Amino acid sequence: MTDAARGHSTATLYEASASAAHVCEPALRAAWPGARVAGPAFTVHGIGGDNLALHRAVAAAPAGSVLVVDLQGARHGHWGEILAVAARQRGILGLVVDGGVRDVAEQAELGFPVFARHVTVVGTGKEHPGRFDAPVRVGDVVVRPGDLVVGDADGVVVVPADAVEETLDRADARVAEELRALDAIRAGVTTLEYYNLSVEPGT
Repeated sequence: MTDAARGHSTATLYEASASAAHVCEPALRAAWPGARVAGPAFTVHGIGGDNLALHRAVAAAPAGSVLVVDLQGARHGHWGEILAVAARQRGILGLVVDGGVRDVAEQAELGFPVFARHVTVVGTGKEHPGRFDAPVRVGDVVVRPGDLVVGDADGVVVVPADAVEETLDRADARVAEELRALDAIRAGVTTLEYYNLSVEPGT
């Protein structure tokens, strides 16, 4: 898969990042099985229980971006099928939201990647316009505009914009090493042997 993360998984990016990548809380996870997203963050700060900021963000975000939204973990269905269809029409790659969403079956059928803290039918208001393109806190991680955001079945990681190229190069090298390890293991080498792991008592 070719994407802004060169197709690398969240686990690979985290391990390859030399501590640059930040991992969102495990509670922030894919709303439907198989969801994956990778792209630069378009940051949104809204008010939990209100989704006007999301409607405005869909109209404002550039194609090829990922909406990253701070809604304070609110247990409301801020995002659903209609916004997903609108976002897809605008070329937005996906959504990472510290809050709730709904219509997950419809979004799975659409193939629109969503990562959220809650799935809930509780409705929202439309009064607070929110603000864009400023640092936000999502899943206990500070995300800045343009940071690389990657979500998959293992969670969500954020790579600061100034560390992306180095991290991706390290990830390429890590994948190559893992392929060598897998070849050796399939040939009969144990993981203890390959990684030179000690089995002496007390070590």
